[in-house]
Parts: sequence; C-alpha cells; structure tokens
Amino acid sequence: MNFDEVIDRRGTHSAKWDMMEKLYGVSADDGISMWVADMDFRPPQCVSDAVQAMVDHGVYGYFGDDKAYKEAIRWWMGTRHSWVVEPEWIFTTHGLVNGTAMCVDAFTAPGDGVVLFTPVYHAFARVISAAGRNIVECELVNNDGRYEMDFEAYDAQMTGAEKMVVLCSPHNPGGRVWTRDELQGVADFCKRHDLILVSDEIHHDLVFPGQTHLPMPLVDESIHDRLVMMTATTKTFNIAGSHSGNVIIADEKLRAKFAARMAALGISANSFGVFMATAAYSPDGAAWVDGLVSYLDENRRLFENGVNAIPGVKAMQLQATYLSWVDFSGTGMDMAETTRRVQSTAKIAANHGPTFGKGGENFLRFNFATPKSVVAEAVERLQEAFADLQ
Repeated sequence: MNFDEVIDRRGTHSAKWDMMEKLYGVSADDGISMWVADMDFRPPQCVSDAVQAMVDHGVYGYFGDDKAYKEAIRWWMGTRHSWVVEPEWIFTTHGLVNGTAMCVDAFTAPGDGVVLFTPVYHAFARVISAAGRNIVECELVNNDGRYEMDFEAYDAQMTGAEKMVVLCSPHNPGGRVWTRDELQGVADFCKRHDLILVSDEIHHDLVFPGQTHLPMPLVDESIHDRLVMMTATTKTFNIAGSHSGNVIIADEKLRAKFAARMAALGISANSFGVFMATAAYSPDGAAWVDGLVSYLDENRRLFENGVNAIPGVKAMQLQATYLSWVDFSGTGMDMAETTRRVQSTAKIAANHGPTFGKGGENFLRFNFATPKSVVAEAVERLQEAFADLQ
C-alpha cells in the first residue's frame, strides 16, 4: 500500500476532479480537489484482484448466490465492530444515498417530518426534500469546537408530524464519534416521539486511534423495532463508484416494509459492487484499512496544524472521517470573501458549509484523503491566501 503515490485522476470521469471547475471555478490544471468524499488512493489489491477476475472471466451477467457476500459482511461486522448480523437482515442498495431515499420512501409519507441533526451530510436533505417530506433541522451545539446534542431543545421542536430521524454516526462533517450516552440520548428521543431511527454508519471504519465507534444496535436493544442500519464498503475502501451499500434491519416488520419497496421499485444488486465488497471485507482488506487510518491520522495532524496556524481559522478536531470541518468565523470576513480566497487565490475546491444545513454557515469542508504531499501543498496555499492575517 503506497498512499504517497500521486495518481492523476484528471480526465478519468472523476466527479472529484473533472467537475470541480464547473462547480467551484477551480481548474484541474493547477487546482487541488478537496471536496467530494472519495479518496485519491487505489483500493486494496484484493479488491482490484476481484475486478480483474471478473474481467478475465469475461461474462458480466446477473449476480446470483450471495452467500459469500453476506458472510463477508457478517465477518466484518463481527470482527471489526462486535456486532452480530444475520444474513436475512441484509439488503443491498445502490449506495447509501439510495439507501436513505429508500428508507424515506418505505417508512414515511409525503408531508411527514424527517429529523436531521445539522449541520450534516447534505445528500440527506436533498433526498428528503425531493420525496416531498419536510426537513426538521435540530441544530447541534458547537461547544468550543465540539458538536453536542441538546435533546431538551429538540423535544420542544417536535410537533407530532415527525416520523423519522436520520443519524450520521460517526458524524459528517464534524467528525464526532458519538459516546454511548449520546447515542442512548438519540434512542430515547426516538422512543419519546415514536420515530424510526435510520443510522448511517458509513464512516465507522475510519476512526482515529483512541476512539471507539459503537454501532447503534449495541446501545439499546429496546429500539430494534424502530432501527434501520446503513453501512457500506464504499467510503472505507474508496470504491464509491461501485454504488453498493447495505441496509441492515433486524426487526421483521420493518424488514417486510423495506422489502416491499425494494420489490416494487425493482432494485437488485450490481455484480461489480458485490464482488468488490466481498473481497474488501476480508483479512487483507482489514490490514489495508489499518494502514489507511494511520496514514489519514498523519494527514489530519498536518492539515489541522496548518490551518489552525492561520489567525481566526479553526479546524474542528476530528475523531473520525477524512473530512476536515473548518470554521472561518474568527477571521472577521464574510463567507463570500473567505470562499473567494480559498477558490480563486489558493485554488482549492472545498464543500461550502451552508449546504450542510443550520450551523454550517461559517464553515468549509476539506477532504484530506490524498497523498501527504498534496495536503502539504494545500496547507501552504491556504496560509498564503490568508497571509495578511498573520
């Protein structure tokens, strides 16, 4: 595994690199792409070998017999997360944005409220709104650079029209690994207001040393009748283009509702995604992830230290993910000026904070899952772009 290798992704139909000029005005010729959440690294060799085996076989038919795939998921969740998953609980969706949309479709009706703890991953709001449901933003408390939940305030917001909560655990963009008490708070909140809980845990393998992610099913058994879990190989192994995700439902009644919508919409697995996921969830994949997390942790330190050296700029200290959430409010500049400096002067494409909902107004999100030399260059450019603050 050579995470230092700089791989030129320009001109490869990469959303991250080939769309950044259109979306951010940053040319791929001399810009640095740090927005969409995929990595600039090759996946582990076992994944590439699985794809090569498909190519060598040469027939790309419908996928069947998913025993090995489901066993790989069970092995990974059991060995890496101490969570026992049964094969019949597992549904395969076309990624977890699709999984979220499917949950909204299966468990809510038009006009229902869906709760988000904002700021949070922007695709949640996009699919909820597109489905004709109402987004209910319960804003996280920014307690000196650490996001926390205020359930007393959230209780006061509820009207009875809310039917679902979508939780991001670990949190994107803030990088929090929620504690057992915080997750219990979410469970109790859902019970008080009779809400389905959809827990998106796509970043659960990308947790830094000293932190431990707790899967939601291990928090409180009494919420299993309202809990839907979402996991995927795509973020962990940088195979987002495979568009494969897992919706895992222990409760039989919830499972039947979800299965009915899957059947009605004719959704079935992508064979490339299934073969890649089966290969990834293996001892070889686990060793690669361990190396990846160590490398990302070094990148995190490099990036956080670099941006925190700019007066008035503060990166939220990450406990998980490779997405740095940077607060520019201390500079005294408005976000238009901040964004201009980042995009036009530093020539870096980063996600705009307001797209993540309430609480994101003064932030930009930077993806540092790229070779260390690129992170160092980005830091240098940002420091130069804000040099007048020194």
